[in-house]
Amino acid sequence: MISIIIPVYNQAKKLKKCLKSILSQTYKDIEVIVVNDGSTDKSQEIAEEMKPKFEELDISYRILKHKNEGAPAARNGGFQVAKGKYTLFCDADAVLKEDCLETMLDNLERRPEASYVYSAFYWGKKLFKLCPFSAKKLKEMPYIHTISLIKTEHFPITGWDEGLKRLQDWDLWLSMLKEGHIGYWIDRPLFRICPNGTISDWLPSFAYKLLPFLPKVRKYNQAVATIKEKHHLN
Repeated sequence: MISIIIPVYNQAKKLKKCLKSILSQTYKDIEVIVVNDGSTDKSQEIAEEMKPKFEELDISYRILKHKNEGAPAARNGGFQVAKGKYTLFCDADAVLKEDCLETMLDNLERRPEASYVYSAFYWGKKLFKLCPFSAKKLKEMPYIHTISLIKTEHFPITGWDEGLKRLQDWDLWLSMLKEGHIGYWIDRPLFRICPNGTISDWLPSFAYKLLPFLPKVRKYNQAVATIKEKHHLN
């Protein structure tokens, strides 16, 4: 069984699309855990509205209500009650392709050396193709998305670092790497992230090198420095 854990904070409309994409999955041996991270919009209503649709398919569906402590804490809360052999942390702004779970699980089961699989994906209309797993590259930069299928037994005991505001996924994969757990790349886009507004929210890679004075770039660079210090990568 795959445990799908969805932290949500004020993303009611996107949550509905996300849950509909999970309902349409070709692989059905799943449980869904929605963690409402203190939302003040209609996220709770949407989560409850969708419950009967999962029950009709005999899919376990739970809604947890947390005070607002951030996505890492919400993910940890969901993981504590999850029962699946595999775990997928799914962002509320994601829409999964119908064969996303089936493809990920097939690849993970055929590669015993891997502890998780990750895929290419779309961020709005932009394709992030990514690349084959490389421990060296992972130590240099973040390139693996949160939405990856993980063998639950290999998930770190420490869980998600709740003290981090950015790049929590990079921190997670580095923590798993320290324990000898590696990933496997699927060269296919298996989901789409629906960003706020338009692609203008995204910055091209050169901006991070040539425009360090931009507030967004400055915050990103500070987050990178924090992760590198934590994992002794400097």
